[in-house]
Amino acid sequence: MKAIVISSYGAPEVLRVTDLPDPVPGQGEVLIRVRAFGLNHAEAYMRAGAWGEVAAVPGIECAGQVEADPSGRFASGDRVVAILGGMGRTRNGSYAELVTVPAANVAAVNSSLAWAELASVPEVYATAWYGLFDNLDLRPGQRVLVRGATSSLGQAAVNLAVDHGARVLATTRNPAHAPLLRELGAEDVLIDDGHLAAQIDDKVTTPVDAAFDLVGNNVLRDTLATVRPRGRVCQAGFLGGFEPVRDFDPLADLPTGVQLSFFGSAFVLGGPGFPLAGVPLDAIYAKVEAGTFPAKPVRVFRFDEIVEAHRVMEAGDALGKMAVTVG
Repeated sequence: MKAIVISSYGAPEVLRVTDLPDPVPGQGEVLIRVRAFGLNHAEAYMRAGAWGEVAAVPGIECAGQVEADPSGRFASGDRVVAILGGMGRTRNGSYAELVTVPAANVAAVNSSLAWAELASVPEVYATAWYGLFDNLDLRPGQRVLVRGATSSLGQAAVNLAVDHGARVLATTRNPAHAPLLRELGAEDVLIDDGHLAAQIDDKVTTPVDAAFDLVGNNVLRDTLATVRPRGRVCQAGFLGGFEPVRDFDPLADLPTGVQLSFFGSAFVLGGPGFPLAGVPLDAIYAKVEAGTFPAKPVRVFRFDEIVEAHRVMEAGDALGKMAVTVG
């Protein structure tokens, strides 16, 4: 099979197309013929070596057709999506013509969307779903801050929260991107200067019940200060980098009563605590088809354009999810 491998850790140019033996599914695994895969920042971190030693073939999600399922749960030719389950991290991932995935991380899809459109949904929507409705326990009518909202994960979170009846306060560092967030349904948009708590105190009259933070460690103290007493904060991204929070002191930095949690989809999604079956993917795809969720890829690359795809992803100018078609 054709596959894209990390020839050495580094810049996008280390990604190379090569031939590898076809994988064989073991017990509890499904063999998928990949038709398209979504692009995720996690794959750039892995390619660069930021997460240590990882599998040779990157890729944490895909859409395709079942080639073989030893358990018989899926039939050959079934349309499926797959996410995580160690793909790209502890086992070869979806940047290939064929991939084996733990069955718990595979879901059948009943949608007429094109392959690239199918592949653009699972990772960001599953992560946003668990972050918003499990970690944050977001309720209709509550006000939620989505920090890093112009990212593909951020846009998914805005879509889900608005659809749920929550009041969304979205952020972006670029004022030119504010109209996009308002079009998605954000009630208010703030320009993120690193000091949102002060802005919220000055401009926002309704208390913030919950914060979904995708920027990460470098703004954690500030995000904790944005929510009301007994509010909740879920960190689910590292757009601001991996530098640890220096000298974090719960006594001084964690407001009394505020609950802080983390959702690391790459490590838990599809496991017993956070099953893929807990995400209503069919309902989400139906809303993408209907145009309720504007979640189709903003750009689609060919398999042999993977280096350019990673360059564009790292530049941060895409303003939405991107995908790669295979074959």
